Amino acid sequence: MKTHLALLRGINVSGHNMIKMDVLKTVLENAGFQNVRTYIQSGNVFVDSEETNGASVGFTIKQEIFKALGLEVPVVVIGKEDLEACFQKNPYTKEKDCDTKKLYVAFLSKELQGSAINDLKISQFKPDEAVIDSNKIFIKYAVGAGKTRLDQKYIEKKLNLIATIRNWNTVSTLLEMFG
Repeated sequence: MKTHLALLRGINVSGHNMIKMDVLKTVLENAGFQNVRTYIQSGNVFVDSEETNGASVGFTIKQEIFKALGLEVPVVVIGKEDLEACFQKNPYTKEKDCDTKKLYVAFLSKELQGSAINDLKISQFKPDEAVIDSNKIFIKYAVGAGKTRLDQKYIEKKLNLIATIRNWNTVSTLLEMFG
């Protein structure tokens, strides 16, 4: 049995794709997932499964949500090692006077080469900063996530993948929950 963290993109935002976490939990338990638990309303759900492949788990979750609720919800599935890597590899946490309220992580549906940062054309978003690490983009927003164009939609369009972004506090809590 392996524990997976499914990050659902775009649910419970501005009244769109509304899914109550108790309903989501029931849908996933009925699909055969075990030890289903959620964290906050933004679509962070842990599941245990015999399936070890995260992409397969994500595909099943997406299908089950559509069958039960009629909603098309992109899903990125990560493991504990992905969250641990956030703490080991995030260059912004190593800066003096790091303000973690400005740090975010975009989790991606596929691995990228570091050269993909050129595709993002990050220089046009200065003073925001970003660094790609495999299936994650570490982001430091100068003002805040609500005031930038370097968002999930932009990342998805430029890199042709699914991305979902979590703030540093959420990333920290999710790692503790994996514990």
